[in-house]
Amino acid sequence: MTEFQVRTDLALEARERFEEDVEIRGVEVEEAYDEQRDIRVTVVRIRTENGAKAMGKPIGTYITLEAPRMSEPDEDYHREVSEKLAGYLKKLLDVKNEKSVLVVGLGNREVTPDALGPEAVNHLRVTRHVVREYGKAAFAREKVQLVSTIVPGVMAQTGMETLEIVRGIVAETKPDQVVVIDALAARSSKRLNRTIQISDAGIQPGSGVGNHRNSLTRETIGIPVLAIGVPTVVDAATIVYDATGDRSSVPPGLNGMFVTPKNVDEMIRRLSFTISEALNLALS
Repeated sequence: MTEFQVRTDLALEARERFEEDVEIRGVEVEEAYDEQRDIRVTVVRIRTENGAKAMGKPIGTYITLEAPRMSEPDEDYHREVSEKLAGYLKKLLDVKNEKSVLVVGLGNREVTPDALGPEAVNHLRVTRHVVREYGKAAFAREKVQLVSTIVPGVMAQTGMETLEIVRGIVAETKPDQVVVIDALAARSSKRLNRTIQISDAGIQPGSGVGNHRNSLTRETIGIPVLAIGVPTVVDAATIVYDATGDRSSVPPGLNGMFVTPKNVDEMIRRLSFTISEALNLALS
């Protein structure tokens, strides 16, 4: 029998491995549906080490927005998704007071399914340098969030771990919060480019595709880390298994192969705007 590991970065899918009526100690789940916008929101809170072990995810809050029409070129709908996402980001970032926020765009610009982070950072309103140079008067507002960004690339390009780069920047610029944007892996192809997950538990770059790198978390960086991700790939072996229901039907060569939609370049451009607009709204 062929053995393969079902890969997913989504806490929602980790919870779906269990029967709906099965209670996982230390894990709370809340669901809500915005009928007007056709957006389903699932909040998974992992409270204890027991819950973290069962879920295979660190302790923290994971908010998943499922928007089926997000794969469509509907700018009005994407704006609605951005507004919905911004509402949750404001709560998790706690932007009532002025903050300095470093936004990190993870991924490889040269690999389209992995370019979500760098593309999203391109569209952010960066303010830190302006405030430092001219003060808040430049924005004619009493409260201005200091936003800075970095695209650290991948180890094959830099020879450095992302954690090393981010930790060095944090030590030098001293932001209050780090926001990390990254492409994720999903178990279900139906969630590709239609789902956004935000989490206060940080992120482990490359975990969904088996390329584990050092985690970006509060423990490793020293300040709160908020992760935003969209699943852009799904394991090919999982697709075959879901279609057949038979593990023995999964060819060994499919392990480690990942599938992405053929229009992924268009999707990444659209989704990067959706996420950046949400952050711009939340940090305005």
